[in-house]
Amino acid sequence: MPTPSSPTEKTAAHTPHGGRGHLIGTLGVGFGIAVAIGNTIGAGIVRTPGEIAHFLPSTWLYFAAWAAGGLYMTLGALQFAELGALLPQSGGQYNFARAALGDYAGFIVGWSDWISTAGSFAAVSIVFGEYTADLIPAAHGHVRPLAAGVILFFALLQWKSMILGSAVQNLTSIVKAALFLAVVAVCFWHPSGAPAAQAVGEAAGQVAGRVTTQIVPAGWALFAAFILALQAVIYTYDGWYGAVYFGGEVREPGKMIPRAIFGTVFSVLAIYFLVNAAVIHLVPVREFAGSDFAMGIAARRVLGAAGDNFIRVVVALGLLSSVNAMEMATSRALYAMSRDALFFRFFARVNTGGIPGPSLWLSTAVGLCFAMFTFETVAAILASLFVADYALSFVSLFVLRRRMPKAERPYRAWGYPWTTALALAASVIFVAGALVSDRENTPLTMLVLAASYPVYRGLKWAARRGEGSAAAATL
Repeated sequence: MPTPSSPTEKTAAHTPHGGRGHLIGTLGVGFGIAVAIGNTIGAGIVRTPGEIAHFLPSTWLYFAAWAAGGLYMTLGALQFAELGALLPQSGGQYNFARAALGDYAGFIVGWSDWISTAGSFAAVSIVFGEYTADLIPAAHGHVRPLAAGVILFFALLQWKSMILGSAVQNLTSIVKAALFLAVVAVCFWHPSGAPAAQAVGEAAGQVAGRVTTQIVPAGWALFAAFILALQAVIYTYDGWYGAVYFGGEVREPGKMIPRAIFGTVFSVLAIYFLVNAAVIHLVPVREFAGSDFAMGIAARRVLGAAGDNFIRVVVALGLLSSVNAMEMATSRALYAMSRDALFFRFFARVNTGGIPGPSLWLSTAVGLCFAMFTFETVAAILASLFVADYALSFVSLFVLRRRMPKAERPYRAWGYPWTTALALAASVIFVAGALVSDRENTPLTMLVLAASYPVYRGLKWAARRGEGSAAAATL
């Protein structure tokens, strides 16, 4: 049985694993921020504001949900910065759980992280397909093929080399941030309080065939609505820790990973606050409640009928950065499990361009399967997976502090153990609340987690059988 990773081990970036090449180790803090911004700012900020407003049709409750998600993200960043600097290996949260809690815990996190990230880039591709179909009449009715085409395009691009993939990520993330800030500036430039078009108000009252009641809930209904809104918020924030997927490929990870994490968190908080404030500056919360395109409603106030198409072009271009970032991250999660013999060794192979090719293509196939569902279903299922993984990472920090008190820690979590305990408690409350409040999607999340055990046992059996066959062949 492989032993949990140690912070003193040589990082995977410099060690081949059965392929023709190895992961490169030359990435810097700029890439870390770029890949995390690409990973985070995507379909969520475009699609979820209307859903959140549907559950919480009040300006202060709406911003309270975003603030709660931002606080949770910040608490998480404090813990992940320490874990990422302590265990700088490519693969994401899987490395933390395995080092602290053993093989099966590591597999649960790796399994769910791999599936959820594949689902995320599928969800982003679905939104790209929807907006492209709206912009190009000939593409109408072809959302799924468009989503699949985007997924395959970036898989082919990354397969070429990590140098090309990272360059594309840096460029597209800069363009994305600039475009979103430009939209914010245009919205604030326009005076607020413009009269609403009747068609806009009608469109804003619908989401997935439902008409919002626009009634502020109270009591238990408010708690349930807040949890459902937080599902959308957490999905939208997820990805801020993107740098930890590439820990073994980053120069001076003890310094660069914490800087990349905090740089991402501050950037995402600023952009999301500005985008939401800009939309509400032009459109009351109750007016875009239920809409799947709040930014488009705001743009129509400024630019008229052309505003909707303008925003759709901006969003479509920005989504490409997200797909690229998530596909890179997904392949690292599967690569890490395969590297440690918790998945088939074949998927730990790396090509001469520094890309874990087999992991990339299997991750692409899983993403293509997710692309057959709707965005709302994928987002609701994944939110609880994200939080369950966070919770195990927070537990891992407690365990590693106790188990390795003298290990070199380039960064220590501020406020430990109180901030760690608060982040863990928030995770538990959220998952419990989601189980009670969302009986349609959360059970599917639990099913994905439960499926990890038979898969884990089957892979362990296959690994033992393979080792036995190899040993017999040498006799």
